[in-house]
Amino acid sequence: MNFKKLLIGAFALSAMLAACVDDSTSAKDTDQSDELVETFDDLPVCSDNREGATAYVKDEKNAYMCVDGDWVPEEENSSSSIASSSSSPRNDSLSSSVIASSSSEAPQSSSSEKTGKSSSSVDDASSRFEFGCKTETEDNCEYGELIDDRDGQTYKTVTIGTQTWMAENLNYADSVMTPSLNGRSWCYDNNADSCAKYGRLYTWAAAKTACPSGWHLPTSAEFETLFTAVGGSSTAGTKLKSTSAWNNSGNGTDAFGFSALPAGGRDGYEDYYYEGYYADFWSSTEDSTEDGSDCAYFMRLYYSYDYADLNNNYKFYGFSVRCVKD
Repeated sequence: MNFKKLLIGAFALSAMLAACVDDSTSAKDTDQSDELVETFDDLPVCSDNREGATAYVKDEKNAYMCVDGDWVPEEENSSSSIASSSSSPRNDSLSSSVIASSSSEAPQSSSSEKTGKSSSSVDDASSRFEFGCKTETEDNCEYGELIDDRDGQTYKTVTIGTQTWMAENLNYADSVMTPSLNGRSWCYDNNADSCAKYGRLYTWAAAKTACPSGWHLPTSAEFETLFTAVGGSSTAGTKLKSTSAWNNSGNGTDAFGFSALPAGGRDGYEDYYYEGYYADFWSSTEDSTEDGSDCAYFMRLYYSYDYADLNNNYKFYGFSVRCVKD
């Protein structure tokens, strides 16, 4: 692929992203937004208004930060980590148009699930809300086990507040039993080991039908409920992220046993990106704006920030799936 084609592709991708992002749910201020470019030469000028912004160069599979006029590889930027989001407060709720859909849209039959608490129980709800149910020395989360009747795979589950979630990413791929998956789910970099580690990446259409019976793809409202249950979206990222696998000291505390891994995603050009840096999970909620029919909302967790939020993107992107119990 020549440079001109790369440049055209980068501009096209930028235009697509801009068309599908709702300003009220964008990850960061416009001047500070993450860039996604093909090569280092495609990086924009590291101007004053981009100071502290991050960019991901796909051909290097590496992230850079704008520091004093230069793009610096993040692993070399020891001056400060941008993991703390105390200076970037987040809204703890979306507009009503974003969370309007809250009904389950999945089949209502059963899958096997066993539940139970590990070690000792935690009865003080306020304590769970503030501190979580898991620390470096104790794990009092209410775990269970989901056996997917379709392929026999077993997933760990966890109850957080009033919801029961899969505590692992979905890795279901039977496109014969579920034809809507045909050509619409992948392993990161087409590597089977990635599916074993991260689960599969699904288009929105595939994600809508991928959950096992008795479980469904969460609505954006259900993600908001999750944020509230762990203390609010401003710190939900840190509390929901796993304690390992995140790049650049981006690991979380996994305080509620959700154990989100940075699986990255797949774009419309069949390229894979952001492994180690982001976790994106589809919701079942479509973009209800006039020009948003090709878009849907997803939850994103960042390696570099404490918060979690909801963004929107084109439905043909490949993101992870976490199912929630009906």
